[in-house]
Amino acid sequence: MPHSPIIYFDHAATSWPKPQAVAEAVQASMLEEGANPGRGGHVMANRAGKRLLRARMALAELFHVSNPIDIAFTYNTTMALNMAIHGYVRPGDHVVATAVEHNSVRRPLEVLRRKHGVLVTYVDTDTQGHLHVKQLEQAMTARTRLVICNHSSNLFGSIIPVEEISVICHRHGAKLLVDAAQSAGLLPIQVEQMGIDMLAFPGHKGLLGPQGTGGLYLHPDIDIEPLIQGGTGSHSEEVTQPLTRPDRYEAGTPNTAGIAGLEAGVKYVLNESVEKIYTKEWNLSQRIMETLLSLDGIRVLGPELGRPRTGIVSFVSEQADSAAIAHRLDREFGIAVRAGYHCTPLAHGVAGTLGQGAVRISAGWNTSEDDVDRLLEAVQWIL
Repeated sequence: MPHSPIIYFDHAATSWPKPQAVAEAVQASMLEEGANPGRGGHVMANRAGKRLLRARMALAELFHVSNPIDIAFTYNTTMALNMAIHGYVRPGDHVVATAVEHNSVRRPLEVLRRKHGVLVTYVDTDTQGHLHVKQLEQAMTARTRLVICNHSSNLFGSIIPVEEISVICHRHGAKLLVDAAQSAGLLPIQVEQMGIDMLAFPGHKGLLGPQGTGGLYLHPDIDIEPLIQGGTGSHSEEVTQPLTRPDRYEAGTPNTAGIAGLEAGVKYVLNESVEKIYTKEWNLSQRIMETLLSLDGIRVLGPELGRPRTGIVSFVSEQADSAAIAHRLDREFGIAVRAGYHCTPLAHGVAGTLGQGAVRISAGWNTSEDDVDRLLEAVQWIL
């Protein structure tokens, strides 16, 4: 791993740096299998096709998916969520989501509300980002077709009880779409056991792959309208998009080199285990929280010390603006964090931080104790 003067605490946006095997897989794919997968019978096209299959199989192992073809590759979680929302929800339907959803959920829902009369209900969480499950059930109606929840909030780091929500959904005849942007590669996900009907996930965060990678798992009984129509390399004589999975949802040339890197990242996670990675990030988050809570005028968002959370610790200060703190950490100390609204204004409304945003610290697979020490020293100096 190359030495870098940057101390990186923005893993919730994109993990960095990647394991060496990820970079090597990307390079090998570009050098050895640079052709279009599924769109030719020559050796290089076959190699590229096998690369996609291996990556699909690795993801199926991680998420406990019985059939790898139920996983469609996308370019990020946002695309996967849009595929699921626009492809499944019909005019006049009712959708239930939570008050801590990302704009990748909120904005598509608002488009459906304005253009197609879709009714949308956002269920409250408490100020730490914990969902009121009973309120979610009370929001269900006979028209409810879809429930959407993130597995973990990208502001609070709180963890949503997916299995409980799934039981409620299915009791009311609705389907469950889970946004795993902050949980894939960090929390155990077993789609069948947990009752997840659709799972949107990124390749570039906890799965340690390159940017421009992600995917959508679809239960075999669910069919959605493709977000994009076009070339698939199969059933080319037909005027409509084929029904065959995963071709139906993967029109156009894929990011083969990126998916090669994603396969390597997933294999790294499988080898390390999500339990080991979570334990490391949780321990680091507790150290960060302990110091921040000891400082005057600091409010740490999300679950209390000692409670389950991902490696995200967001805070606000009475003494300094969030953006100013992040700017000084970057320019004076070479420490990368993120300040602002994190594309989740609903969650900031819950936290009461819409007027100022928050500083988000997010640890990752390669964050060290020394990184944490230097971060905490810098924050104390600034404040």
